[in-house]
Amino acid sequence: MRLEISKAVVGQDAAVTGLVVALLCRGHVLLEGVPGVAKTLLVRALAATLELDTKRLQFTPDLMPSDVTGSLIYDTRAAEFSFQPGPVFTNLLLADEINRTPPKTQASLLEAMEERQVSVDGTPRKLPDPFLVAATQNPIEYEGTYPLPEAQLDRFLLKLQVPLPARDEEIDVLTRHTEGFDPRDLAAAGVTAVAGPDDLEAARTAVAATSVAPEVVGYVVDICRATRDSPSFTLGVSPRGATALLSSARAWAWLIGRDYVIPDDIKSFALPTLRHRVQLRPEAEMGGVTPDSVINSILAHVPVPR
Repeated sequence: MRLEISKAVVGQDAAVTGLVVALLCRGHVLLEGVPGVAKTLLVRALAATLELDTKRLQFTPDLMPSDVTGSLIYDTRAAEFSFQPGPVFTNLLLADEINRTPPKTQASLLEAMEERQVSVDGTPRKLPDPFLVAATQNPIEYEGTYPLPEAQLDRFLLKLQVPLPARDEEIDVLTRHTEGFDPRDLAAAGVTAVAGPDDLEAARTAVAATSVAPEVVGYVVDICRATRDSPSFTLGVSPRGATALLSSARAWAWLIGRDYVIPDDIKSFALPTLRHRVQLRPEAEMGGVTPDSVINSILAHVPVPR
């Protein structure tokens, strides 16, 4: 998958790894970065490497909840209402610029992301398996946007920051474009499907068999409890966040060829798993403190099990 994605996306290895980990953990991903760093292209390239159904939904201020979940349509010939599924009924949903839609429409994804179902007119309807929401948002342009509430942020397994490319990577990007690369035509770039639902299920089974020592479980709990006691945060990591950190670390350990988790695996995924589950105090934020800097400080002070 990495090799296929690299045919369309230059660099962004950490984001690619995060997306694969989310697939293995049945989680969802929030991609944050300035415009033009290939957030949407990255998700489209990921979808192209998998034999899975995928849909793209552009979030706008006038988008209605029924545009996401689907709605009941009256069939005049049958004289009854029938359900017309929305774009959420897919395996991989690209929710582009999710913070541009009002809270009412954002909330339409809450049940889908957590319970893997959609309730319309009181009837729950199961979503396909696997199901992953890959949402993008712009961190610098706040006019006309609606920040995601904490309840929805907590449903994302990972928040991945997509940085600007290094100089050599940017040269590579421009060179590809001068040679005729079209980001709208991934097939022409040679991106092909290399895995399907059976491969993904087999990988998830292997991840579930990855062992975790009691000391490592305690290490995860100590890190999360330290965020709740931090004077810089008004909101610390919940038990769901601790579970997400452990799941991510298990998937990462399996990906790099181990059947057990070590503390370094926990450290590797602490930032993407926890940064969106905490809330800074206003005075800390005004002082230039960031969630990442506080979490890094916690990692430096929480005793590491031997």
